[in-house]
Amino acid sequence: MTGRLIETPACVAEGAAWLAAREPRFASALERTGPLPLRRKPDGFGALLEAIVGQQVSTAAAGAIVGRLAEAGLTDRARVAVASDEALRQCGLSRPKVRYAKALAAAPINYDALRDVPDEVVIATLIALPGIGRWTAEIYAMLSLGRADVFAPGDLALQEATRLIFDLPDRPTEKAVRQMAEAWSPWRAVAARLLWAYYRVAKEREGIR
Repeated sequence: MTGRLIETPACVAEGAAWLAAREPRFASALERTGPLPLRRKPDGFGALLEAIVGQQVSTAAAGAIVGRLAEAGLTDRARVAVASDEALRQCGLSRPKVRYAKALAAAPINYDALRDVPDEVVIATLIALPGIGRWTAEIYAMLSLGRADVFAPGDLALQEATRLIFDLPDRPTEKAVRQMAEAWSPWRAVAARLLWAYYRVAKEREGIR
């Protein structure tokens, strides 16, 4: 069982209303952000490759690298599998990320099957791969598979937005945010969208692509 999926803007609006009704700080935040974006992406190899590219770089830098990969035709599994390390590096990938991209291309993942398994199975399958940690797996489950109750507490923008919305003295740790997010179930992925939207408003920059 996959649980609830976020497939349309109406799903996001339903989750936002639920969160606002239960947490006044979220209601106030929504007044600043306005309607939340759907943030759905395609699933499959390309989405995971993009998630690897986005690790520990700014959204602008990640976008530039993804653009260069697309121009070079290096966004599908078969092409990446046979590409030289130098070709991938010329697109902006670091040596470790070249290794991760090649490992992903060689991995026998059935992306279609991932759509129908529980959240924890998706995450366990992905974090078994080199270069894919829990953050990447959770982002994929949220944005590419549309899982409504997945959250990524290791995301720095989510941590910072949580600090701002809840008026915390310091940026909360991943563990602390994960514990806070338990109260936002079954709409934790919508809470993430709200926090990213608030981060964009407060910081005037995107927290995630």
